[in-house]
Amino acid sequence: MRMTMYTDYALRVLMYLGAKKDGELSTIQGISDAYGISKNHLMKVTHQLGQLGYVETVRGRGGGVRLAVQPEDINIGTVVRQTEDDFNIVECFSSTANRCVLSPVCGLRGALNQALLAYLAVLDQHTLADFLINKEDLAALLSSREI
Repeated sequence: MRMTMYTDYALRVLMYLGAKKDGELSTIQGISDAYGISKNHLMKVTHQLGQLGYVETVRGRGGGVRLAVQPEDINIGTVVRQTEDDFNIVECFSSTANRCVLSPVCGLRGALNQALLAYLAVLDQHTLADFLINKEDLAALLSSREI
């Protein structure tokens, strides 16, 4: 299984914001600097996280972004499902682009589907809070990389 960079960035934004003190605002530039990734990509990701209700945006001077909900209320499996384009890990998972001649009799598709479901089931068992148990260490590491 492989996540898109978009989902990876979404999870990183949530980790970054979750590592901050409750209610502390962060800038997209600060997040970009901490991870060394494109500010433009992060703007798109953060916008969607806001639409999904995970992130609150505060406009104006001194504004920024912060978590809109508690980390224990952010299910990782749900975030992955909401940010991934699709879960067509092989061609035959697609209803429109499947050209594999083996599809009508292939048993591999079922096993791959079970693997995908198991992958998502593991992610469903975790919230953002599970990955913030070392919050101070995460915050220190991330702030040391900000410009």
